[in-house]
Amino acid sequence: MSYAHRQGIAKLGHIHLVTPDLDKSLWFWSEIVGLEEIARSENEVYLRAYGEWEHHSLVLSKGEQARVDHVAWRTERSEDVDAYQRLLEEQGISCQVVRPGDELGQGRALRFQVPHAGHTYELYFDIEKPQAPPETRSTMKNMPHKAWRKGISPVRIDHVNLQTTHQTVSQGIQFHLDMLGFRLREHIRLQGPGTIYAWMSVTPLVHDVALGVVFEPPADPVPARLHHVAYWLDSWQDVLRANDILAEHNIKIDLGPGRHGISRAFFTYVRDPGSGHRLEIFSGSYLIFDPDWQSIEWTEEDYIDGLIWWGEQRPINQMGSMALTTPA
Repeated sequence: MSYAHRQGIAKLGHIHLVTPDLDKSLWFWSEIVGLEEIARSENEVYLRAYGEWEHHSLVLSKGEQARVDHVAWRTERSEDVDAYQRLLEEQGISCQVVRPGDELGQGRALRFQVPHAGHTYELYFDIEKPQAPPETRSTMKNMPHKAWRKGISPVRIDHVNLQTTHQTVSQGIQFHLDMLGFRLREHIRLQGPGTIYAWMSVTPLVHDVALGVVFEPPADPVPARLHHVAYWLDSWQDVLRANDILAEHNIKIDLGPGRHGISRAFFTYVRDPGSGHRLEIFSGSYLIFDPDWQSIEWTEEDYIDGLIWWGEQRPINQMGSMALTTPA
């Protein structure tokens, strides 16, 4: 039974990454990736891409080991945050209320763990949209910051790719569809285990989130994992330019450039040298406007092409993932 008609999620808002080397991570995301620093607190740094109006799409904080604190989604309306709290608690899901200002620039929010999969989500609506300072402000009225001011210079955050175990992935996918109102856009279905990966969205994007199995379980017991967070660039040429920037700074490319069959996107993967968190530099893809869209299914016969249409065909179990755990 779907409950999503009662309230809605509008978009992916931000991701909060914990890093053991905050200085190196900040150098990477600010100077190499080219995100703009918006604010700092005692423990966190808040950043956004040049085309983003909301206060932040990335939060960095220092911790003993690399992990994800939470992934945040903006609701369609302010009252949806309260509606989701009632709905989740009716289902026996424990919720933590985040007070206005606890996360800089953000109003009241709600945090909870995705059942079965274990990822920590935050839901919010109220968010500041600060004007860019004069030195970074674009003269184009519909763009907050100057493009190409530094580094790779992505336009916006695009999606997150999350992982969990074979035993929990199907329940996690169903929770996104039934309880959070996501739509299934593409998926990998194998004989025996069934659907092992799903690309889902609440926007016309092919995916705001992908959820799938950890192909080779890590040594630690945490089932909830982050494979990558993606930032979007306008063109394939911009992705190739990003590879030059990475090479100039001796930052090893994790995988790419190449093209996905699933999503039809052009990509390069790279890791934050301060934490090991993976960034996908992402362009192309396609938009979905059909209200009766039928999910594209990939099977044993073709899912490898779905993952890498062309480019380096590295076995998926060599790609790894980072632990995604609950807040301390």
